[in-house]
This record gives sequence, C-alpha cells and structure tokens, in this order.
Amino acid sequence: MFPYVRDSATLYFASNGHPGMGGLDLFKATMDSLGVWHTENMGAPVNSMGDDFGITFEGIREKGFFSSNRNDARGYDHIYSFERPTVTIFIEGYVSDAEEYTIEGAIVRIVGKDGLNEKVPAKPDGSYKVELERDISYVMMASAPGYLNQHFELKTDPDEKNETYYVDFYLAPIHKPTVVENIFYDFDKATLRPESKEALDDIIKVLNDNPNVTIEMGAHTDRKGSETYNEGLAQRRAQSVVDYLIEAGIPTDRLTAKGYGKSEPKTVTKKMAEENDFLHEGDILTEEYILQLTPEQQEMADQYNRRTEFKVTGTTYNLY
Repeated sequence: MFPYVRDSATLYFASNGHPGMGGLDLFKATMDSLGVWHTENMGAPVNSMGDDFGITFEGIREKGFFSSNRNDARGYDHIYSFERPTVTIFIEGYVSDAEEYTIEGAIVRIVGKDGLNEKVPAKPDGSYKVELERDISYVMMASAPGYLNQHFELKTDPDEKNETYYVDFYLAPIHKPTVVENIFYDFDKATLRPESKEALDDIIKVLNDNPNVTIEMGAHTDRKGSETYNEGLAQRRAQSVVDYLIEAGIPTDRLTAKGYGKSEPKTVTKKMAEENDFLHEGDILTEEYILQLTPEQQEMADQYNRRTEFKVTGTTYNLY
C-alpha cells in the first residue's frame, strides 16, 4: 500500500505482508542490473509497533515525511518528519603509466550490481573519483589508447558510514618494454627467489586482464662477464619466468622467453634521470658510459641494466 516511486529503480511502500515490526511497516525495494527487485525493511526509528506508511522525500535529499499512529492510544494517524544521515562512499585514485606519469585520454569504467555503469574520464592530472553505494560489488577497468587494460574488483562495506576507497592504476604501454620490478634470482643462477612471487603474480593479472595479448619476457644482465655466458644466463632466467607463468595457467603460445644478456643496455628514462642527477634522459648505459662514472654510480647503473622486462608482441591472440 501507499507506493512512492523515487526513481526508475527505487520504490517505497507500506505492507504488513513482509516480516516487520508490527502493523504496517515501510519498505524500500530496489531493482538491480538484472531487473530483480530486492526488498528491505526500513527498520527503526522509521518503523514502529504501530502502522507506518505514506512516505515521501524532498527530492534527492534523505529527508521528508511519513505517517504513523505510534504513541497514540486512540489510533490516530500523525505526520512525522524525518532526516536520515547521508552516507557518502567514494572510490578515487590516479591512472598513470608504469613510471607514474600521467596518461592522456585515460578512462575508468565501473560497473556495479546496483546497476551503475559509468565511464569516467581521468582528469588532466590523472585523477578520478566516483560515488558508490554501500554493500555493493563493483568491477572496474582502467584503459587508455596505446596501453594495456587493468582490472580491479571491489566490494563496499555494508556499514552505514562514510568511506573512501583509494585505487591507483598503473598501465603498461603496448609499444615499448616495461621493466618488471622486484624479480630476484639467486646469485649467478636462474632460480627465482620467493620474494619475486608478487611481481610475477602481477604479470599474470595483466595477462588475464588482456586475454588477447601475447608477450615476450626478456632478461638482461650487466656488463660483467662474457657475452656468451651472459646471454645463456639471461635466457635461463627469462625461461624461469615463463615457466612460472605457464604453471599458473597462462597458455604457452602467449609467451616467449628471450635472453638478451648485455646486448641491450638500458636507455635512461625520465624517471631515472629525475632520481639520479648523474644520468640524463636518453643516455644509454653502455660499458663505455658506465666506466666514466664513480664506483658508486657504476653499481647503480649496473643495477639498472640487470633487469627483467616484458613487451607486447601481439594483440590478436584468439581473436580469429
């Protein structure tokens, strides 16, 4: 009885046909993205042991009026005003590249079981912000031209309290290699150390978020040792990473292992130059370049050259 349609997916009504607190109770019914209605008792203090019915709202504000015969021994109906605490839930963060620089044209798409389906363009500084509902599951995907997608899932807290969730996206470029940080091997060996697991699991997530992508895992060494030895060591290390990914369920034909040894020294990036005043963007960390540095600087340059990278080799896997 006494239906009140607030929007296309929200209906308020009074009923004594659902479990309640006594007499007529007020209920809120919401329709999800599949067209299924979910009904909840509005609870105390809106509902009472008497008859509570006829609710109306002041537009989008969580305040308004309803009728009730509570606290009246004669059973007369009275109009009560109410104001519910406004709970605000947001998710916000930044979309940037793997080196934490802003990406032009980035978009965050968010889909929720409450029917939310939005594409939110990131601001010029890479930031985004979206208002959510409590106790709802959401799926998010950040994307940008020339970059791999990144996926995230979130379930908001059911408690009636203000909450802000922070999620940053770091997108890997399609057209250039990306250094995978925190992959460690035993000294002079190809054995992956346990602390590499988190970084390797991140690669698995990237591949699952982008199922049509194939990649090459490339391992690089520093300038020390012979070319033949370094190339062999790098090949074994790259294969160790690929074997880990295959064991995790990534199809073999999506992966290539390549050991570069010391044949492709690192090119100094903008971030590397900002972090080290002795480096300049665009410089190549060749042996000749490194030998001009101080011993401490040489060790840092060698560390940059000792790296594991992945690069996209195709974007049409299983499309045809």
